Amino acid sequence: MDTRFPYPSARMPVLARRGMVATSHPLAAQAGLRMLLAGGNAVDAAVAAAAALVVVEPTSCGIGGDAFAIVWDGQRLHGLNASGPAPAALDAELLRRRGLEKMPTEGWEPVTVPGVVAGWVQLLRRFGRMTLADVLEPAIEYADQGHPVPPRTAAAWQASEARLGRREDFRAAFLPGGRAPRAGEIFRQPDQARTLRLIGESWGEAMYRGELAQAIARYAERTGGYLTREDLARYAPEWVEPLAVPYRDIEVWELPPNGQGVAALLALGIARHFDLGATGSGGASREQIRHLDPTHAHVLAEALRLALHEAYQHVADPRRAPVPVERFTDPSVAEALAGRIRLDRAIPDPIPDRRAAGGTVYLCTADADGRMVSFIQSNFYGFGSGVVVPGTGIALHNRGAGFNLIPGHSNELAGGKRPFHTIIPGFITRKGQALAAFGVMGGDMQAQGHVQVVSAMVDFGLNPQAALDAPRLRVMPGGQVALERGFDAGVAAALEQLGHRVVRERPPIEFGGGQIIWRDPDTGVYIAGSDPRKDGQAVGY
Repeated sequence: MDTRFPYPSARMPVLARRGMVATSHPLAAQAGLRMLLAGGNAVDAAVAAAAALVVVEPTSCGIGGDAFAIVWDGQRLHGLNASGPAPAALDAELLRRRGLEKMPTEGWEPVTVPGVVAGWVQLLRRFGRMTLADVLEPAIEYADQGHPVPPRTAAAWQASEARLGRREDFRAAFLPGGRAPRAGEIFRQPDQARTLRLIGESWGEAMYRGELAQAIARYAERTGGYLTREDLARYAPEWVEPLAVPYRDIEVWELPPNGQGVAALLALGIARHFDLGATGSGGASREQIRHLDPTHAHVLAEALRLALHEAYQHVADPRRAPVPVERFTDPSVAEALAGRIRLDRAIPDPIPDRRAAGGTVYLCTADADGRMVSFIQSNFYGFGSGVVVPGTGIALHNRGAGFNLIPGHSNELAGGKRPFHTIIPGFITRKGQALAAFGVMGGDMQAQGHVQVVSAMVDFGLNPQAALDAPRLRVMPGGQVALERGFDAGVAAALEQLGHRVVRERPPIEFGGGQIIWRDPDTGVYIAGSDPRKDGQAVGY
């Protein structure tokens, strides 16, 4: 891999031999590292970091959110879908009769059963060495004793104050003194500390069949919600088989629907029909690396458009709707779509207008025995629905906003059905051996970010940190391509000549934030990077 500084802001990656944790918040990374140093494995570290993140980065995730994971157990991959379904009492017809044409993003309507806690339990019971109470200790400390709020989290908190500050339940839990905490201020949430203790002591039972479940159901009943104790009690995460496509000399893995990971697989399947750079050699020139000549940007934009169009048409809960999963990994489908891409002009934009908000944390871990975890959890839209169960610190997500209200659509809202999900963990193998756990968060930027960091590492040989530092593009509806700061002006001009509607970086366009842990196949050394777009950190020992 290229160990140079290909970008002005690039940092060197973190290298360690025995264990690694990379998260979007330094205190969460330290929580995971504490587990490794105490004799835990990569799964214990992942759950500890994830639990810490619901406390220290509540703008992006919470106890009332969803999660997905890919685990390398040292021999093979396992996938976990810990996303929850809509309440049994809620369906699209009910909302259409109320005059709604789209899913709301606030209030009880977009609240689905939260899967995060059940996901932590499943991971630990199957692969962990430590108890849930043990791995929740750092999170409980941060909630009880307080933690300083870092700059990017503070900015996100202030944005959520503008959106949700009129809600009494949200203000009471997350706006101390009537406002969002500023960068560097200490935030405490003793209600979260108590909730996490209950969860740890009961191995999650309190959340789904005990005191916390009762509190959630009672608050829903009192305030016009739909979640019931029965919805919570019947919930269980699902173990699934990850899906893969070959890309150059590696295999890229994602989870099957209801997530959008298949869009990344299809885009890579399309892109591999084009010569995008100094494939894997690490010998690309500074000009090539800095970012990606117009042909590279054009091909990636076109591949992403085509793949996202397919995902928005087909991705839904396969337990409740027909989803042609094989279409996204079929080489003949990718080849046919690649044939639509012309190097002299942009194809008409096929992407429908969809919400692109984020509100997610991604983390990855690795241990001395070679286990690796790729984990993602989310509340969506910054604190989710805005519904906070009084006295618990539980902010309920709004992942139901991923449904639509189109009659007969595969992703139409229905009770007991899981929505289209944006959050996706990624993994890379080579010849059946673990190579990297990786992910990029940020709404519909996630599949786009996966494709771009994979291309940066594989087509140009960039190390994980440089791949995360690299400027990104983001395709959007209406033929738009947003370019992050760092793209050469000639790239923008060339794309416009091809027919793309180029948008220079401006708020509120976001380009995601990610983490990567790469395992050197020759030495076993872990090489990690943490995205500068977030407050995060990679740490190892």
